[in-house]
Amino acid sequence: MDKWNQTSDDFILLGLFPPNQAGQLVLVVIIFIFCLASMGNLAMIHLICVDIQLHTPMYLLLSQLSLMDLIYISSTVPNMAFNFFSGQKRISLLGCGVQSFFFLTMACSEGLLLASMAYDRFMAICHPLHYPVRMNRWMCAKMIIGSWTLGSINSLAHTVYALHLPYCRSRAINHFFCDVPAMLPLACVDTWVYEYMVFVSTILFLLLPFLGITASYGRVLFAVFHMRSKEGRKKAFTTCSTHLTVVTLYYAPFVYTYLRPRGLRSPAEDKILAVFYTILTPMLNPFIYSLRNREVLGAMERVFGVFSSKKK
Repeated sequence: MDKWNQTSDDFILLGLFPPNQAGQLVLVVIIFIFCLASMGNLAMIHLICVDIQLHTPMYLLLSQLSLMDLIYISSTVPNMAFNFFSGQKRISLLGCGVQSFFFLTMACSEGLLLASMAYDRFMAICHPLHYPVRMNRWMCAKMIIGSWTLGSINSLAHTVYALHLPYCRSRAINHFFCDVPAMLPLACVDTWVYEYMVFVSTILFLLLPFLGITASYGRVLFAVFHMRSKEGRKKAFTTCSTHLTVVTLYYAPFVYTYLRPRGLRSPAEDKILAVFYTILTPMLNPFIYSLRNREVLGAMERVFGVFSSKKK
């Protein structure tokens, strides 16, 4: 692989699996997941935009989650599929930078947005009388703008720094996308300062929001047990516990991957963990957060004319 250091500024993405029949089968499954995630998130964005009954803070936040997930999975899977079927594993320096920027932006922005969504549910269930004041549209807009802005700024700083590192070793990235921590071992300078920056960013954008979400949902579940309605208690408990499970599938692999020192990291393990937060959660989110919701099903009936047979 050293020849790439001498003849090209391009990087090489080694991919998620070897180019054999087993790899083809796995890739077909991933492409199917990509299609499900794309259709589910596009459907949610369209529903929330056109149905006025969904123009509430909760669903506005959900629409942004769907948009982030759509960009998230689109920044990795299509390029991975193209590289596998074409046998062309090169990615230009600019292409690597663009992919890294969008990936990091969505990762950080979604981390903050999920925390905003947990706060929304906390206020709705634990403080329903204060909810219209605390979670008005202006507050919702500030949460959305803040998530996108902070995520973009953090991503831009990391991407620019990573692309300006001198890469004098092999330019083969042992990953299926341009993940900055996977690029650092290829640099020919000491990157401990930058690794510390990654550590701090992971704490600010992933670990702290995850702890806040866990605390919020814990308080919500405590309030749920004191509900008088058995049916309402069961519904709220199922919804909150399911949301928390999906959130954990997103944050836990991310935090575990990015907070480990380089000496304890394994490229194979990092790639497997990355599948959870780059491919699986973008597919699960629209189904868990939205498509199991009665209000969303009602909007689908009004907009698309589906589920009409279930109308009571």
